[in-house]
Amino acid sequence: METTLLYGKNGLSLNLPDSAFIVEPNNLPGLENDETAIKAALSSPIGTPPLKEMVKPTDTVAIIISDITRPTPNHKLVPLLIQELSHVPLGNFVIINGTGTHRDQTREEFVRMLGEWVVDNIRIINNQCHDKETLVNLGRSKFGCDVYLNKDYVEADFRIVTGFIEPHFFAGFSGGPKGIMPGIAGIETIMTFHNARMIGDPRSTWGNMEDNPVQEMTREINRMCKPNFMLNVTLNREKEITSVFAGELYEAHDKGCAFVKEHAMIQCEKRFDIVITSNSGYPLDQNLYQAVKGMSAAHKIVKEGGAIIVASECSDGLPDHGNYSKIFGLAKTPETLLEMINDPEFKMFDQWQVQKQAVAQVWADVYVFSELTDEQVQGAMLQPSHDIEKTLGTLYEKYGSEMSIAVLPLGPLTIPYVEEKIPGEVSGLAKNL
Repeated sequence: METTLLYGKNGLSLNLPDSAFIVEPNNLPGLENDETAIKAALSSPIGTPPLKEMVKPTDTVAIIISDITRPTPNHKLVPLLIQELSHVPLGNFVIINGTGTHRDQTREEFVRMLGEWVVDNIRIINNQCHDKETLVNLGRSKFGCDVYLNKDYVEADFRIVTGFIEPHFFAGFSGGPKGIMPGIAGIETIMTFHNARMIGDPRSTWGNMEDNPVQEMTREINRMCKPNFMLNVTLNREKEITSVFAGELYEAHDKGCAFVKEHAMIQCEKRFDIVITSNSGYPLDQNLYQAVKGMSAAHKIVKEGGAIIVASECSDGLPDHGNYSKIFGLAKTPETLLEMINDPEFKMFDQWQVQKQAVAQVWADVYVFSELTDEQVQGAMLQPSHDIEKTLGTLYEKYGSEMSIAVLPLGPLTIPYVEEKIPGEVSGLAKNL
């Protein structure tokens, strides 16, 4: 059986046994005219007046975008927002790149993300989570930290958050309020948002919006300085826009999450010995840090003691920001990593991603097919795969001729689940939204 995984920009073809079970939703077609659909959403939004009527010509306008690790079609959304607000002088706009804890984007990258006209005519800044001079303290979160958000955002007269909605491995779904928190937050706030207790809570998982503390915190902080308008989209495997959700932050985001849940949450009758997954291809599979999402999706349907094979190009390395790769050097095994991270005294930038990865590794062996060196992969306590089909052949020796295989060609764009409870997960996710 031939199948193609989303991998890098070109995909990865595999020849697998006919018994392999492909787990993916029906691929929704892209909108026939996405520009028309976006304009219609801006003029007839969910829960607000038309965007144009909400903004005065004298207003300063902040537009929040997701960074280069996300496939949000900023090059379509942002120009249409500016066009819709043509009565506002270009000098009144600022675009804030929601890097969270990720690296800054370069001018060349902004041109790829937004188009040359936007880069040449609109002020664009990267959020600086470590620089308190660029942040504003909005008070105290009930989760136990001071709340810092980007100063240009807080001081703008009108605030717009853009994004793309997909299942998320601890926030339930991405998009909406996550564009603000953690997208343009300060490091103190982000560290609490990503601490071991929050990430390890069984309610902090794929597709769950009920009593999810991570989603609860991001919504709490948004209420402290709420975006006046949201523009989010959903995408198919070709990264084409399938639907548009615009208007009041929570109402529009909830409708978008329900739409994604209907198409992306796929029930499986059983667990599998082997789960092969992508990391949704470029841009999400640019580094090993992001590849944890593909591992986490596969974890949901792999047997305990089974194996996960994740195909993630990692053209940008490990990555080069934060402490992701350094944390692995502080322990000998995934089990001891979890013990270390769960110690309330331990606090280290990027620990949340290592925590999620270690949970999957304790449950199953994890192999990585990528452009990384063996040394880089093994340094993250993972096993390199140079050829997925040959890796499967080796695993036959361990699991036998009846070895069961599932494949997630779209990676974490598809969230499979089984109706059972396992450590660190919530059962019955399809019922939880």
